[in-house]
Amino acid sequence: MGDDLSFDTLIEYTDWERQKWHDRLQREGDGVLALSAGPYGDGRFERVGDLVRHIFSAEKRYVERLLNQPLTDTGKVAADSIATLFEFGRQSRKCLKDFIAAFPAKEWEVPKEFIILNYKGTATPRKIIMHVLMHEIRHWAQIGTLLRLNGIVDEFHDFLASPVMGGGFVKQG
Repeated sequence: MGDDLSFDTLIEYTDWERQKWHDRLQREGDGVLALSAGPYGDGRFERVGDLVRHIFSAEKRYVERLLNQPLTDTGKVAADSIATLFEFGRQSRKCLKDFIAAFPAKEWEVPKEFIILNYKGTATPRKIIMHVLMHEIRHWAQIGTLLRLNGIVDEFHDFLASPVMGGGFVKQG
């Protein structure tokens, strides 16, 4: 997929990460999505469900920006249903993979202008896709911290513990 091994590696890692979080959140039930994201945010994310929706929304909307398509109103995706959120995540991931597979090699390094909120930016498609993948990793770590602060602990989510690129960790005893 794509001509950049780092995309493949990070996609494989974030696919694994999504599945682990899906399974963990499912064990807790939809109510876990209502946990507070804390009092010091920027107003966009009040609850864990908002953060999960944001991860998948960013992926969907950056691909739409790169394709010069109208942006999906992701605010309509229910942030209080694990099934709904992760179905949206499957759709956004399919769009990302399809984009990478079909995007012309000669255009990966051509800078594009775009507007996000009140900011105008310029970046190559390669940088934008790398951002999408790193953005997801950052937010899953935030969610992990929020859950731990609420007494919900899960296994390792570190890249080193993942099966990506071989190896991994298995709990003993």
